[in-house]
Amino acid sequence: MTHVIVDTGPLVALLVARERHHGWARETLDALEPPLFTCEAVLSEACFLVRDLRGGRDAVLGLVARGAVEVGFALTVEIERVRRLMARCASVPMSLADACLVRMAELHADAVILTLDSDFRIYRRNGRQALPLITP
Repeated sequence: MTHVIVDTGPLVALLVARERHHGWARETLDALEPPLFTCEAVLSEACFLVRDLRGGRDAVLGLVARGAVEVGFALTVEIERVRRLMARCASVPMSLADACLVRMAELHADAVILTLDSDFRIYRRNGRQALPLITP
């Protein structure tokens, strides 16, 4: 089974109908078998970005409550590797959320990242391996 890791962009696009990639996000997420995996940093970013949408933050957290999205990452356990990833990609720069998702992909060989962020084309897991992506 493929381990689908979801970034902030697709979550926000799913919830905000006026987002450019709303249709793509809806169609793609409907086709994937839950749960999708993410980290708390992604949920925090998503909640921030939908803060002005009525019920937006609750909709993000509702994805977790319903089991559609699962937090499958413990930053306290992976902090040193996350710090190294962020240092290595400082010129991009790599956000905490992005570093956590790359680390999640390192931990799961079958992982694919669902994202709208082109920076994931630059990032590498385990130093040299391109990340498998689902993008529009």
